[in-house]
Amino acid sequence: MLYPAPHLEIKERVAVTGVGILTSFGPGWSINAEGFRAGNPAFREVTLFDVSQQRARKAAEIDLPPDPEIPNLTKQQIKRLDRAALMLLLAAQEAWTHAGWKDVAQLPVVLGTTSGGMNSGQDYYQQAIHHPLAFRNQASRLSQYHCQRQPLELANAFGFGGPITLIANACASGSNAVGHAAELIRNGAARQVLTGGYDALSHLVFSGFDSLQALSTTVCRPFDSARDGLALGEGAAILTLESFTFAKKRGAKILAEIAGYGASTDCHHLTQPQPNGDAAFESMRLAALQAGINPGQVDYINAHGTGTMLNDSAETEAINRWAGEAAPGIKVSSTKGSIGHCLGAAGAIEAALCVMVLQEQWLPPSPATTNPAAECRFQYIRRPGTAACEYVLSNSFGFGGANASLIFRRTV
Repeated sequence: MLYPAPHLEIKERVAVTGVGILTSFGPGWSINAEGFRAGNPAFREVTLFDVSQQRARKAAEIDLPPDPEIPNLTKQQIKRLDRAALMLLLAAQEAWTHAGWKDVAQLPVVLGTTSGGMNSGQDYYQQAIHHPLAFRNQASRLSQYHCQRQPLELANAFGFGGPITLIANACASGSNAVGHAAELIRNGAARQVLTGGYDALSHLVFSGFDSLQALSTTVCRPFDSARDGLALGEGAAILTLESFTFAKKRGAKILAEIAGYGASTDCHHLTQPQPNGDAAFESMRLAALQAGINPGQVDYINAHGTGTMLNDSAETEAINRWAGEAAPGIKVSSTKGSIGHCLGAAGAIEAALCVMVLQEQWLPPSPATTNPAAECRFQYIRRPGTAACEYVLSNSFGFGGANASLIFRRTV
């Protein structure tokens, strides 16, 4: 089924005032902007777990700091954090500082994830199976495994209370989280929201994708005619959202505006998208409707672009149909060719990227894509370059038919 069109009466505009990002490029805006702008690949042999029995052997791993510092958490508390929780807190710390937030006592949090504390769950299981009478660290692992634990650690570290919403909607989770957070502000339910997504690599998830033969055994090449699968990554991205009224009143720098959000479900297959991209088309249509723009006004699309045969062909069909006669003038690329598919974090990371594009006026290329598929009527970006961007659109399409699109507007 398709979701009905959103109400068009906009009570508040939604400002992005802070961005925090952590990917296999490294931590922070600068190093990620540099990596995305160049289109550098950030893959290596997996070291976090044994992949000797897998078809694929590479992923976009993150090197976490050996002695991270998190406000209001002791070293012992930090040591107990799950890998995903630490990524989340590091990204949030940058976004919080970037926005200049102070004395925030009540704050809604909306986060997307698919795995949560999966690594802690794996460790718990392994010890229970191989050493059933050894209970050391098991209670902590069990606590960290629950996906609500990571946002609770976030609230504890930054000293605020408020409602926590977790969205686990497959690969659309991060974009759904950002979109839902924007709706809270747009409809007057909140004046500030902390939002984003996070996911860490785990053996269970890696082997699951590998068993589906969804992982590339060569190199991830989104939209390439010879593409053979996706590559996994990990990371986190956090955006601080505020109503324009509140952001301007406190003198905040507004980085971008979330102008439109659309979501749809195709209910076609557990892992395969609807071939004609009907629901993907609908999510883009709804986002543009809420933003009050037509496809020809979109300068760049950050595609979901996993590098699988079925996803990229369905998304190509959806973009071609949605853009219509404007398709040849729209620039498109997928950054999953650089940092892999970060699952629940992907949409949030790509939202952060869109803010970078609007702020710095460049486009992220996909150099590994050497021969874009003939069906691509749009301009697929393979080389670094600058471009004047006023509106950018980000697509996230997940297993089970979950689709989300976000449109960002440049602010001056």
